[in-house]
Amino acid sequence: MTIPLSTSSTGQMEPYLRMEGISKSFGGVPVLDDVKLQVNRGEVHALTGENGAGKSTLMKILAGIHQKDEGRIYLNGNLVDIRSPREAIRLGISMIHQELNPVRDMTVCQNIFLGREPYSRLTRVVDSRKEKEQTRRLFGEMDISVEPDEKMGNLSVAEMQMVEIAKAVSYSSNIIIMDEPTSAITGKEVAKLFEMISGLKAKGIAVIYISHKMDEIFTICDTITVLRDGRYIDTRQAKEFDRDTLVSRMVGREIKDLFPKSNTERGPVTLEVEGLTQSGVFDNISFKAHKGEVLGLSGLMGAGRSEVVETIFGLRGSDGGTIRVNGKEAKIKSPADAIRHGVALITDDRKMKGLNLTASVRDNISLVNLKAFSRFGQVIRLKKENQTADEEIKKFRIKARDRYQPVGTLSGGTQQKVVLSKWLLNNPEIIILDEPTRGIDVGAKAEIYGIISRLAETGKTIVMVSSELPEILGLCDRVIVLYHGRISGEFERKDFDQERIIKAAMGNPDGATIHFMN
Repeated sequence: MTIPLSTSSTGQMEPYLRMEGISKSFGGVPVLDDVKLQVNRGEVHALTGENGAGKSTLMKILAGIHQKDEGRIYLNGNLVDIRSPREAIRLGISMIHQELNPVRDMTVCQNIFLGREPYSRLTRVVDSRKEKEQTRRLFGEMDISVEPDEKMGNLSVAEMQMVEIAKAVSYSSNIIIMDEPTSAITGKEVAKLFEMISGLKAKGIAVIYISHKMDEIFTICDTITVLRDGRYIDTRQAKEFDRDTLVSRMVGREIKDLFPKSNTERGPVTLEVEGLTQSGVFDNISFKAHKGEVLGLSGLMGAGRSEVVETIFGLRGSDGGTIRVNGKEAKIKSPADAIRHGVALITDDRKMKGLNLTASVRDNISLVNLKAFSRFGQVIRLKKENQTADEEIKKFRIKARDRYQPVGTLSGGTQQKVVLSKWLLNNPEIIILDEPTRGIDVGAKAEIYGIISRLAETGKTIVMVSSELPEILGLCDRVIVLYHGRISGEFERKDFDQERIIKAAMGNPDGATIHFMN
């Protein structure tokens, strides 16, 4: 694809995209205030900032999903007014959203061509054969191994993400917006994505890349723009930033000691899992977790980590094995059983499993512990519920207008704090965290890390699943590594070694010695 060049009145080359003075409010609350952005052809441009900084809102304005209140948008030097997603696509702008929303009952190729189906000239019905052929050709170019006639609902989250990326590419866009495109895909698929982005750059296509993962930003991006609290802060070449400078510009302050790990003395065993098995998913999982300990579960996506903790919490059944809490066998067949045994699970998907997005902050906080706010188990004592919600909002620094704000309108990091507040209000003894910082910014991550460390200091048992190795190395006292549903390694903090943990996660392919605890 060749994009025609444009020059300004001064003779200088125009950026392909220029957004000026963009402002937007929702319900009278300013979200963007006089924001600007310039993106050149063949450039990967990172848009960074904490959750709530306005990144997604700015991009949704560019993609025609939201309408700006003020400001101007220029494409290739021409003033444009983008009133709908269809108009954005017509202008060569496509967006891959962080929250996937495929039509699950339709096939992969039907999703790819939804709204622009190829029709047979003779019968004027959708040419399914042509859909499949074009999808296969597209997937072949991108090295995606998904069958075009497979139903979307049968795909993994990672596969759905790759299909969405392919769909955006299929529009032959001049600008592709990627909002957290690697949040649910594996390292191998990330490598594929980066190869594809390099190919797009070579064609003169601009990529606007939103991510909270610093290593990705510095690996793939040419330029970085920083937003903070809905305002423009800075734009520089990526090579002009270092990690500390970028974080400081994003949050408006220095973040020191990102992982505030304290040397808490390990207490008695509180959770013991022995021979836990779910046929075809994981096999013979055995470990012990101690009072005051942060135990990490590491491994590649699909290794069985989430499935193990969901079984411990009663969300899944098992084919064998024993769970003991404080030395006594715990018959956990449901989350209610787990809660009675003092176990809490903060799930990996806060929107689908952890929160009622249409309910208020207050109602979400009190949800797990309604008995504490009810009289005779029936009538809710609103005064107590309101008081507790206000206390939790203050304690967790939950950024909300008030206790009545719907949780679905909050940023990802703030939503995660609500989930933590909800479960911790029930005072569990064993806290399982499944990807606790997925999709949240570095400032919110630092706060979550502080909460985890303080919980361990108070004697709570923490079991943490994480795909981010820096989290595992920075927060955990011990780490268990899973590979294809089996434990492949176990490391004490004093023996932590990034390379050895990665080898264990890959099944120890080079035969290196893996240390197992006795």
